[in-house]
Amino acid sequence: MQSLFVEGSSVMHRLPARLKLIVLAALGVLLFTTTSIPLLALAVIATAAIYLSAGGPLRQALARLKPVFLTILIVAVFSLAFNPWHAAVVSLLRLTSLMLFAASVTATTTITQFIDEITALARPLERVGLVRADDVGLAVGLVVRFVPDIVSRYQAIREAHAARGIKMKPTTILVPLIILTLRDADNIAAAIDARGVRRHVN
Repeated sequence: MQSLFVEGSSVMHRLPARLKLIVLAALGVLLFTTTSIPLLALAVIATAAIYLSAGGPLRQALARLKPVFLTILIVAVFSLAFNPWHAAVVSLLRLTSLMLFAASVTATTTITQFIDEITALARPLERVGLVRADDVGLAVGLVVRFVPDIVSRYQAIREAHAARGIKMKPTTILVPLIILTLRDADNIAAAIDARGVRRHVN
């Protein structure tokens, strides 16, 4: 499977994974404490600079943001359709800033670091019997790993449609995408079980 991680030695790369996750959570709270468009625009510029500083060719960095921009575009269209322009712009800037910083975190944090931090954060819940920390960490790690693969499959299906001259429709895109994703999920689950990763001693 592919990874969203980008090799580098930027400041973001050197920061502990836990600190980056805490800052991401704090940013999500702070962005919703203001409706000032200039402040939110400044946050977008700052998070964009942080993302671009993560390293790698500029073209590849922008290419990784295509799914992010698509999500933002969809949200912006719906927001403009049902809200005043000021509220729509505020929502758009908040989402853009948050997603840019989240992209920076995923680009500078390995899957192993993600799993370790999420597992550590879930330990208190495990002590009271609510969850199994290792399973939570593994689940989050797999989700992060699956994202670039799903995007790659979507691009491959879209290119296949274009090569055959088939008009793109939600059903012709989503059905094969879901089938391929579920097939790989089954294969990964079987591999996990075969290695005894999910076997716990009671």
